[in-house]
Amino acid sequence: MTTTLLRTAEELQARARRGRRAVVMTMGALHEGHATLIRTARRIAGGDGEVVVTVFVNPLQFGKGEDLDRYPRTLDADLKIAEQAGADVVFAPSVDEVYPGGEPQVRISAGPMGERLEGAFRPGHFDGMLTVVAKLLHLTRPDVALYGQKDAQQLALIRRMVRDLNFGVEIVGVPTVREEDGLALSSRNRYLSPQERHTALALSRALFAGRDRHAAQEALRARALEVPATRARAEALSAIGESRAAADAHAVAKAAPGGPAAVRAAAKLVLDEAGQLDPPLVLDYLALVDPSDFTEVPDDFTGEAILAVAARVGTTRLIDNIPLSFGAPEPVDPHGAAS
Repeated sequence: MTTTLLRTAEELQARARRGRRAVVMTMGALHEGHATLIRTARRIAGGDGEVVVTVFVNPLQFGKGEDLDRYPRTLDADLKIAEQAGADVVFAPSVDEVYPGGEPQVRISAGPMGERLEGAFRPGHFDGMLTVVAKLLHLTRPDVALYGQKDAQQLALIRRMVRDLNFGVEIVGVPTVREEDGLALSSRNRYLSPQERHTALALSRALFAGRDRHAAQEALRARALEVPATRARAEALSAIGESRAAADAHAVAKAAPGGPAAVRAAAKLVLDEAGQLDPPLVLDYLALVDPSDFTEVPDDFTGEAILAVAARVGTTRLIDNIPLSFGAPEPVDPHGAAS
C-alpha cells in the first residue's frame, strides 16, 4: 500500500470516497502509540474502507511559553510510519489552509470541563483543541474518528462536543501505549535526558501504585462479601483459621469511603519521593476523577473513574492516566445486618 500525501482540503474532498472512512488526528512526530491508533482504524475501516491520518501542529492549543516552536515536525518519518500502519492518506495542511483568515474569531468553547485539570494549567488549550478538531472533522468527514486514552480529558471533551453539537461521527478511544519501562508514549519523551527520563518514570509508577492499592482493596471487599456478616460468618471463617484476615477484609469492605482516598495516597507517595530526585519531578496535579465531567470523585464513589497525573521534569511537561472501577458498596440487610 502506498500512502498518499495531501496538502489541501480541496484535494481531500476531491478524493473518491470508498467504504467507511476512519480518521486519526495527530500533531505529527508519530510513534508507536499513533501507529496503534492507525492500525485500529484500519481494522475498523476494513479492506473496503479508508484511513486518513491528519498531521497538523495546531497553534491555537499552545499557550504562552509552551513549546509550539520546538514541537517536533517530522513529516517524512511520519509518512513512513503511517504507511506501515495501514493509512491510505496523510492530510498535512498548512496553518493558512486550516485558518485561511488568520486565527478564527468564532471558536468552540470547552465549557466547565475544559477549565479543570489540564484546562486550569493551560488556559484556552481545550478551546483551541476543540476548534481544530471540529474543523478537521468537517474537512475529513469521517464515519469514525479515533483518539488515544492517554489524553483522557481531551477524549472526554471531544465526545461531549460530538454529542452536544450533533456531529455525525463515532468516537473511539484507544488504550494508552507504553514503553517497556512503563512510560506512556508521547512525542515529548524525546526531550528527556536519561536522568530526566528516570525521574519521569514516577508518573506511571504512581498510577500503578494507585491501581495496585485499589486492586488489593477490591479483592478484600470481594472476599469479605463471600460470607454474610453474621455469626455464621465468624464461625465459618474461624473454622478455617482465617478470623483475623476476615476481620481485616470485612473492615476494608465496610470502609468503602477509604477507597478513593487510599488510591490517591498510594500514588501521591510515589510522586512525593520523585520530587526529591535530581532532577526533581514537579507535580501539577494528581486527581481521581469522574470521566463524565472530570470532577474529583467523593470518598463513597462507585463506578468508573480516571486516576490522572501531570508533572514537569526539567522543561518537559508530561501527562498520564489509568482507568479504575470502584465496586458498589456492601448491601445492607433490612434486619440490620450486612449481607
